[in-house]
Amino acid sequence: MVVIRLARGGAKARPFFNIVVADKRTRRDGRFIERIGFYNPIAKENEESIRIAQDRLTYWKGVGAQASPTVERLINQAAKKAA
Repeated sequence: MVVIRLARGGAKARPFFNIVVADKRTRRDGRFIERIGFYNPIAKENEESIRIAQDRLTYWKGVGAQASPTVERLINQAAKKAA
């Protein structure tokens, strides 16, 4: 099964997450199929905190990829921001 989930990056106490499409059996920060965005939980007011390539997200969901609950929440959050 293919999932859309977060892969952690950044330094200790400074998290940064990539939104990736990966096989469910791989490790959280391991191999992935495609990077479709990022999430920066500690972004300042003037910085971009979340970016998702909507066309790629639509494609992957169309072929059966399932988003993790956290990624679903971030997708909804990004949609509200864009509207």
